[in-house]
Amino acid sequence: MPAIDVLDSTLHYEETGSGAPVVLLHGNPGTSRVWRNVAPGLGAGRILAPDLIGMGRSGKPDIPYSFADHARYLDAWFDALGLDRVVLVGHDWGGALAFDWAARHPGRVAGIAFFETIVRPLSGDDLTPQARERTRLMRTPGRGEEMIAGDNPLVRTAYTGGVRTPLPEAELAAYLAPYPTVDSRRPLLAWARQMPVDGEPAEVVARVESYGTWLATSPDVPKLLLTFTDSPTLLMAAPVVTWCTTHIAALTTAVCGPAGHHAAEDRPTEIAAAIARWADAHALR
Repeated sequence: MPAIDVLDSTLHYEETGSGAPVVLLHGNPGTSRVWRNVAPGLGAGRILAPDLIGMGRSGKPDIPYSFADHARYLDAWFDALGLDRVVLVGHDWGGALAFDWAARHPGRVAGIAFFETIVRPLSGDDLTPQARERTRLMRTPGRGEEMIAGDNPLVRTAYTGGVRTPLPEAELAAYLAPYPTVDSRRPLLAWARQMPVDGEPAEVVARVESYGTWLATSPDVPKLLLTFTDSPTLLMAAPVVTWCTTHIAALTTAVCGPAGHHAAEDRPTEIAAAIARWADAHALR
């Protein structure tokens, strides 16, 4: 797993293959590990999967871990590697960061595939009751901190409750390993508290609105939305999917079957196959 200096820290990333770059961006509380069963099925291309700053094996500098912080370090990583004409694949906050990077670097993106991510600012009505309660708890002083204390329930619940099939302890241990202390888990809580719901946090809402404009006005960039069914933990429920089909330019959708929010654990083969078919159909590699 190579690493590269970015700003005042380092970003670690997985890399395989050669040719057109395909960048896989994970969400919270994941790492590049989430792509371990997806990447082999993508086929041709230079497949790169970084750990976001503060996450996985990447450095953990003393920063607030705001959306802007993550975007800044990711920008430096793209530039350090000289990545151009990139196919982006994003899940959760990784999808939001992919949209944000593409909107600010429109000449460097060839296409975007995404799932279970943030395509617009949300209201409480957009969320399932479970997601609404989780957002409330995360934003409550003290309660959010409880989720990163002890045996790290934030990570544990993601991969036991946010998937249809709970991960066995050995697999779960690999997700827990980068976060041995409460301080090392600060980036995870910071992400959880930035979900743009009911107008807050304002700076994240503004960022999402800005890339939303680009998503609606970029017909030259193919986009793929992967959808899933049969789980109360899904972020992109049917109304959000419908919204995407009417508001996002050059959009294709692919149904990948039953899955929880952390769908790459439940449906890696279907995700990889759908992305490969879409990339080949649009000659993206």
